[in-house]
Amino acid sequence: MEAVKLMREIKTIYEQERNYLPKETGLSLIESTTENDNRGISAKCRDAKVEDLWSLTNFFGYSTQTFVLAVNLLDRFLAMMKVQPKHLACISISCLHIATKAVEEECNVSSTNELIRISQCKFTVSDLARMEKIISEKLNFELKTITALTFLHLYHRITLSDTSARKEALNLDKLEVQLKACLCRMAFSKAKPSILALSLLTQEIEAMQAGDLLEMASHVQRHLKIADAELLHWRGLVAKCMTDYSSPECSKPDHKKLVWIVSRRTAQSLQTSHYSVPELPTIPEDCWDESESEDSCEDLSSGEESLSSSLGSDAEGPYFPLHFRCQSNKYHHTS
Repeated sequence: MEAVKLMREIKTIYEQERNYLPKETGLSLIESTTENDNRGISAKCRDAKVEDLWSLTNFFGYSTQTFVLAVNLLDRFLAMMKVQPKHLACISISCLHIATKAVEEECNVSSTNELIRISQCKFTVSDLARMEKIISEKLNFELKTITALTFLHLYHRITLSDTSARKEALNLDKLEVQLKACLCRMAFSKAKPSILALSLLTQEIEAMQAGDLLEMASHVQRHLKIADAELLHWRGLVAKCMTDYSSPECSKPDHKKLVWIVSRRTAQSLQTSHYSVPELPTIPEDCWDESESEDSCEDLSSGEESLSSSLGSDAEGPYFPLHFRCQSNKYHHTS
């Protein structure tokens, strides 16, 4: 009975997922934008900001659901609006703050002042509030969305609904980390959440060589009428992403480190009691339109420094350790 109920739930959200997909035309424009083009966001620029969001969700102890929702909001907004790189920091942090308020318990949501200071961005609380309003309006206030994580949790439950022997082996936490790694690459923004989640699940099950679980996953695929060719395509991309992610050259969150090692400059910035930035001009609200003049966007702020790039020298990799929040007053200065 539980499996039947879960299948119905999966089918219902499968029919709704298209409502929460980024516009493919907008994603294609981002992919075609070069890194040196200051008039638009490049895929590499977008990916760097998503890594920053992962860093911040780890730092504040937020859930995977918060991170995945923030990325969904960010991609949908970027695919809809014409955005200059200098505006991206404010947009990405706004998406994270919106997601946090939608998912986390109110007592666990950090203040906007704290979020801005820790993210080392150059905008004010009022700028953040203004941007959140624009994002919410442009997305028609559809802020609690269906994501790949939604499907991943349901797939995991239904796959294990008839067995208990494999629950420890088919680790949901591991699948969530793999999903987060995929979301750091814009290529996966074009994947349907249902197919991305199934790609992750079936790849992990095959690695386990668990025929009984694979049959359950295949049943889900048939139930949703997902074509073999489509699933194989995304599984190939997932496999490549996991290979790259597991390589020594790839920076990843280090949950064993309890202290965030920062430079003297960064530590002084975080410990400053007053954070002052200049007033910023009006946020542009131009939609993606190739026929529009590319000069129509106003500047939001001065150029923003990437959190991950700045931490590349100040720390060992672009991520904050998960438990640093518990020891927020213990800074170790580097030279």
